This record gives sequence, structure tokens and C-alpha cells, in this order.
Amino acid sequence: MPTQVHDRIVAIIAEQAMLDPADIRPDMTPAELGIDSLGMVESIFAIEEAFDISIPFNANEPEKSDFDVSTMGSIVAAVEKLVVAKA
Repeated sequence: MPTQVHDRIVAIIAEQAMLDPADIRPDMTPAELGIDSLGMVESIFAIEEAFDISIPFNANEPEKSDFDVSTMGSIVAAVEKLVVAKA
């Protein structure tokens, strides 16, 4: 399941960034992908819908949330954690 979660998140972010999913690396930040704060919010909504999870509203403030959006790898790890907790 983690590979499916990873691939779906990358697809969502790639669509938002208008990039090929193959061009997205785990160490890349949303800014490096060309995603601004509004784009990140839209991506978060799409991820919530895709996995039927609820991401903390303060996810864009990592110091106030366990959900880290600083890199693609951290986003994937945080979503995987929420998906497992839901199951």
C-alpha cells in the first residue's frame, strides 16, 4: 500500500505543478516544484479527498503540526501515517 499512496500523492502534486510525476523527487520542496501556498492548499484538499483523510488545518505551519509539507518525502510520510491510522 505505501507505493500506491506514494504514487497517488506524486500524481496529485505533479498535476498541480504541471510536471511529469517522474520529475518529482522526495527531496523537492513545493516551492521547487512551482507550487505556491494556494496550490499547496488545493493539493492538500485533493489528497484528503483521494485518501478520505483529514489533514490538520495548520499543516503549512510545521512547528504547530505533525503534518510536515516541507518536502515531497515528508508529505508522503505524513499522509502514509494518516492512512495507516485511519485503517
